[in-house]
Amino acid sequence: MTNILVVKAHPLNSQQSRTLTVLEAFLETYRQQHATANIEINDLYQSQFPEIDADVLGAWQNLRAGNTPEQLPIHQRDKITVFNTAVQQFIAADKVIIANPLWNMSIPTKLKSWIDAINVAGKTFKYNADGSATPLAPGKKIVHIQATGGKYAGQDFGTKYIQMMLKFLGATSITKIGVEGMDHFPDQAPAIIHHAIAQAQAVATHF
Repeated sequence: MTNILVVKAHPLNSQQSRTLTVLEAFLETYRQQHATANIEINDLYQSQFPEIDADVLGAWQNLRAGNTPEQLPIHQRDKITVFNTAVQQFIAADKVIIANPLWNMSIPTKLKSWIDAINVAGKTFKYNADGSATPLAPGKKIVHIQATGGKYAGQDFGTKYIQMMLKFLGATSITKIGVEGMDHFPDQAPAIIHHAIAQAQAVATHF
């Protein structure tokens, strides 16, 4: 059975978000073509995914000092549990789908927090004696769905950052589905979305 992890990084729903409209089209086709796949969805906004803050840093310090997770204050334990679950989901996944908007040339903060959470030395990568890093959960296939108001052809920081971090963690294939230019060219918006949905359906068939 193939394990699929879907990371939704948008505060709106599929009726309001162009990113999630395309994601839903992808998932509908994928489910039709791969009925036995196990699909797990991590909705970062719905779950209020935490960021690295004083609680998380304090929890890591307490754990390094020899405390067990059960001994942590509840506000630390809750956030660390979310982080640990994200790591376990990522390691278990054969394929990952990330869906986000581009905001101010970058990704939403919730998605940045998720990437922070899954980058864990000793779990998803290791440092070598020469200072280089080796991924510990390599070989994953990635689909990145991103909607933008303008057209950037993959040269925006959001796209480059996602690709850099997932390659660092050993991803062997990253397919970008861009939904671009709807704000700059509003008269073309329906055609742009239609094209992105068609691309998503085609990618989902063979993903």
